[in-house]
Amino acid sequence: MHKTLPAVALALALPVLSGCVVAVGDVKADREADWQEMERQNRDAISQLEPGMAIENVRSRLATPEFSESMEFDDGDYRVLFYRTQRREADGMTTRDETTPLIFRDGSLVEWGEAAWTELTGRPLG
Repeated sequence: MHKTLPAVALALALPVLSGCVVAVGDVKADREADWQEMERQNRDAISQLEPGMAIENVRSRLATPEFSESMEFDDGDYRVLFYRTQRREADGMTTRDETTPLIFRDGSLVEWGEAAWTELTGRPLG
């Protein structure tokens, strides 16, 4: 009886194992296509934004930002969400100069883009 148990286990496992398929493809090209699609979707969503939109509304349209930063100035509390919108180098990493910053003051969208970031912080985006 003990000799048949391994044979039964093997017989039961074979149909499961025979269904395994290994997919081989150009993983790098697939990842690049994914990034390009995400960048396009982010650019499209950003082009439909309006000043005064609540941060929650914007986040629901764009999901998770690549980076986020908060700061406080005399005129209010600022939150900056950075969304990937273009590629500078194909190095597999997202840098700030590959993003579009969305600037919120006290929870409302006030400006976006590299010039707005530089004006607010006095620093370049990169």
